[in-house]
Amino acid sequence: MSAAPATLTMYSTSWCGFCFSLKNQLKREGIEYVEVDIERTPGAADFVMSVNGGNQTVPTLHFPNGETLTNPSIAQVKSQLG
Repeated sequence: MSAAPATLTMYSTSWCGFCFSLKNQLKREGIEYVEVDIERTPGAADFVMSVNGGNQTVPTLHFPNGETLTNPSIAQVKSQLG
């Protein structure tokens, strides 16, 4: 697993409906994040696969504390951020 990011990071794709929905919820809640497209960013898909049993499942969120959540609800994101 790579080092914890400085800010919430969402690994996504341009066509992912779940990603689109979560991005809207994060914006509505005022939660800042960095988006990384796993199809365009070298190494991003490898990280996602490393935390999802070899699957390129998005959205995968990487939190500043080093934890990851895959396809979380906004409540799970807020809880993880504390």
